[in-house]
Amino acid sequence: MSSYRPYQHIERRKSRQIHVGSVPVGGDAPVSVQTMTNTLTTDAEATIAQIRRAELAGVDIVRVSCPDEDSTKALAEIVREVNVPIVADIHFHYKRAIEAAKAGAACLRINPGNIGSAERVREVVNAAKDHNCSIRIGVNAGSLEKHLLEKYGEPNPDALVESALEHAKILEDHDFHEFKISVKASDVFMAVAAYQQLADVCDHPLHIGITEAGSKRAGTVKSSIGLGNLLWSGVGDTMRVSLSAEPEEEVLVGWDILKSLGLRHRGVKIISCPSCARQGFNVIETVQTLEDRLAHIKTPMTLSIIGCVVNGPGEALMTDIGVTGGGSGRHMVYSAGKQDHTMPAGDMIEHIVELVEKKVEQLAAADATNTPAEEMAREATMSTAD
Repeated sequence: MSSYRPYQHIERRKSRQIHVGSVPVGGDAPVSVQTMTNTLTTDAEATIAQIRRAELAGVDIVRVSCPDEDSTKALAEIVREVNVPIVADIHFHYKRAIEAAKAGAACLRINPGNIGSAERVREVVNAAKDHNCSIRIGVNAGSLEKHLLEKYGEPNPDALVESALEHAKILEDHDFHEFKISVKASDVFMAVAAYQQLADVCDHPLHIGITEAGSKRAGTVKSSIGLGNLLWSGVGDTMRVSLSAEPEEEVLVGWDILKSLGLRHRGVKIISCPSCARQGFNVIETVQTLEDRLAHIKTPMTLSIIGCVVNGPGEALMTDIGVTGGGSGRHMVYSAGKQDHTMPAGDMIEHIVELVEKKVEQLAAADATNTPAEEMAREATMSTAD
């Protein structure tokens, strides 16, 4: 991340780079955002529809569970009909991994604690090589190997890291290096400590997440604490926010975490006050309406919505477009930090939407010659004041 303010700079951990389909993970690639479907994979139509909603929210990679042979058969149609790389989630049955690789999965997620013997892992590796799949070693505190539980007495960061490195060695012994690692736990302290330890002893790209984080609100808070801690310290190459909510909600939270840290930028970032008796308009209602009206915009830009002049002008200095509540039913509009014009309260929403869409057109025109890879890189290197 580059920034002209030293206190905003995040020095990312140096890791090797792999690919999940067309998406680079690790190295100098932006932190990618993942989610997982919760439909029956055998219901290809419902699964495809869910992935498309996640695509609209900005997802980079989607994981799909493959618990049985009918699921891996449906996977071929799912892969064909969506625009993002698909990770096949495999537990217990190693043959499902082989079938998923043949069906077009871009990555195979295997849990070392339940995939089976070293020979079965070898067969999965060969399938990944044959079909150009990467692999995620998915270690989880809830399914650690028996010998590690006996050694440590309970799941802990040391056990998670030891499991990850044992299975990384298996892949490397088979001359397979296109893999990333996760060491997830539902306990924030355990997960963060495990990732920090793992980051210090290897250069493999890391998939970060707090597993089974909970409901939309509680899980968002929990994930923001854990993932925010890791990302701020430079750890993490791809991420998933695990919520008991629809996949697109996970994607939106993931993006909000990245945008808050200035690591990536997508769509309209709204800076708004909590409102008080000084507000010149209903800030809460206005922001909620604008979030819905501007949800379709992908171009990165910033918009401040502040109810009064206490902080409004200052926040407007830092945003592309700013609105500050005023008296007599008129509010001040700022452009690039400078006062531009006033507007009446009555058509406030429509006016702001029009201003934002016009600004987006200007920004899009300037970026029209960029390739998708260049655009993704631009998102990652924009300063937080852009």
